[in-house]
Amino acid sequence: MSEVNLDNIVIVLVEPQIPENIGSVARAMKNMGISHLLLVNPKNFDPARVLKMATGSSVDIVNAMEVYEDLLEAIGSLQYVVGTTARLGVHRPALTLPRRLASDLAPISQENRVGLMFGPEDRGLSNEHLRYCHTIATIPTADFSSLNLAQAVMVLCYEIFLSSKEPGAETPPRLANKFELEGMYDHLKDVLMKIGFINPQNPEHWMLNIRRFLSRFPLRAREVRVVRGICRQIDWYSGQIEKVKAKKQGQEKR
Repeated sequence: MSEVNLDNIVIVLVEPQIPENIGSVARAMKNMGISHLLLVNPKNFDPARVLKMATGSSVDIVNAMEVYEDLLEAIGSLQYVVGTTARLGVHRPALTLPRRLASDLAPISQENRVGLMFGPEDRGLSNEHLRYCHTIATIPTADFSSLNLAQAVMVLCYEIFLSSKEPGAETPPRLANKFELEGMYDHLKDVLMKIGFINPQNPEHWMLNIRRFLSRFPLRAREVRVVRGICRQIDWYSGQIEKVKAKKQGQEKR
């Protein structure tokens, strides 16, 4: 049995636009015992304005937070990534709610770093951002679905904090990180286009379904290597077929 490992929970703010919101997020994190904060390409970044809202001991979170320009670079070392959204649709199904998410993260967080990703205040995470996520969470509301950034962070952190006090499920092993997974997805896309399985005119549309399917079964690093080994073999075999075709065409021209 296991409880949520709060040390392995990481809050990721993608392109936050208001420095004071970053400070408020740090306060919410401190309240709930979560200390790792990553910023991705923050807009109008002003440390003084951040610290204005990050009072008390939450200043430590701000001083230790990491700032990146590229999203994949920021989340590359994470093994599990959760996207958050208030906007639903065909391309962004809400697969889980905060309480269920917190329960699911209990075993995963034991051996894996887990990122909770939040988007810009005015538009949230884009479909491009969400494609990096293993699952997507939404916070139920009444008639008005838009939450302040710090409020949204607090809701998820609160549920995770509560779950950290309760027994969880069996602990899974270390999962593949995002660098390993994205390398696999790029390899899959190239091979599947080569053999005509997906449309080269819009490969990301077809890859979205593959990402959703594989995200149901969080992959270990060695399983990612198996998938890439299969891709290499398909790539080699299709190359051999092309060589035979080219040789045959050359003989026919003679």
